[in-house]
Amino acid sequence: MIFSFLQEYGIVTIVVLTWLSFYFILVIWIFFYRYISLYLTLANEQQCLEGLLNGKNALSRSSLLYSNLNNIDKKITESVLQYSLDKAMKDATLGLTFLAIVASTAPFIGLFGTVIEILEAFSKLGATSKATLDAIAPIISKALVATAAGILTAIPAYSFNLFLKRKVFELNTYLQLQINVLIASKE
Repeated sequence: MIFSFLQEYGIVTIVVLTWLSFYFILVIWIFFYRYISLYLTLANEQQCLEGLLNGKNALSRSSLLYSNLNNIDKKITESVLQYSLDKAMKDATLGLTFLAIVASTAPFIGLFGTVIEILEAFSKLGATSKATLDAIAPIISKALVATAAGILTAIPAYSFNLFLKRKVFELNTYLQLQINVLIASKE
């Protein structure tokens, strides 16, 4: 079966489909890993914020803001908290750049495979000089598999990227609210 697949498609198309398959697997893995991580972090930060709003005047040890501070003994200032927030956001956005890259490049990678496959098909058809619709249609439909794979890879990558960006925004909001409450309680 694999041998017939290799004979049916050109080497470029096989490389493109392998590349897109690798992208697709990474996209799925990054999404689930980051989603679970952000979901748990959001739940924790929501509890930390609720603790601050209920009168607790100290940063919870389970908060990302607390864990990102190098030396908790020094005075917690607005700039130190902002540093901690920035570090948390940097960590929370890991993987999002890759999702954006896949979303923007996967259709082009698929299109590249299609173009090469069509070029090869037309060169073979030119040699036989039998260019009827019955001869061209199967070749073109075979060539479009790479474009379909590129689009199939790009759509989840783009969707997951937007979904995770929203979760990072929610996390940023919870952390910024914690900072605001801490600063307001010190005044």
